[in-house]
Amino acid sequence: MQLEVITPLIPVFILGAMSPGPSLAVVLRNSVSGGRRQGVETAVGHGLGYGVYAFFAALGFAAAIATSNEFVMALRILGIGVLLYLGFIYARSAVSENSALDAHPVSTDRSGFLEGVFIAIFNPKILAWMLAIYSPFINADFSISTLIAIAFTGMLIDGGWYTTVALLLTTGGRAEKLRKMSRKIDGIMAVLMLAFVVLLVAELF
Repeated sequence: MQLEVITPLIPVFILGAMSPGPSLAVVLRNSVSGGRRQGVETAVGHGLGYGVYAFFAALGFAAAIATSNEFVMALRILGIGVLLYLGFIYARSAVSENSALDAHPVSTDRSGFLEGVFIAIFNPKILAWMLAIYSPFINADFSISTLIAIAFTGMLIDGGWYTTVALLLTTGGRAEKLRKMSRKIDGIMAVLMLAFVVLLVAELF
């Protein structure tokens, strides 16, 4: 049962982790300014924060689904709104001189681990992903063990991705190459956000 539930969520977690935004900006800057150790600490902290977020989000979605279909509809509409906003932000970043990767300063006097946890919890992109893409996979009859397994899978994928990013960025000149590509990545993400909006609107009507 858990494998059948988790398998379709794997690409959702992968796409969510790989998309640029505040989380990638923090890992990128901590890796460049603080070195490999701080970058990896940030990545591990982000994975843990994401896992906690994924668990409580799934728990809330399951309770909402069991309570009211209207509330579920409201969540989907809210998710569409946040995706539209993020699509606009990415599109604006793609045509401007500054990328979304440059829009989020990092405090070097704070623990990289704690910073990773906090950016995972307060990242608006993750909120949009949870509302619009993650919530349709959650059912009201999921057990707590299933929700924990989902969150653990998300934590491993997210933490694993950002750890890989931190390790790669601290080898050679890859950080600068990523910065040069960031506007193209922003443009691709803007298209993806709008594509998800179209799919969600089609499901609603």
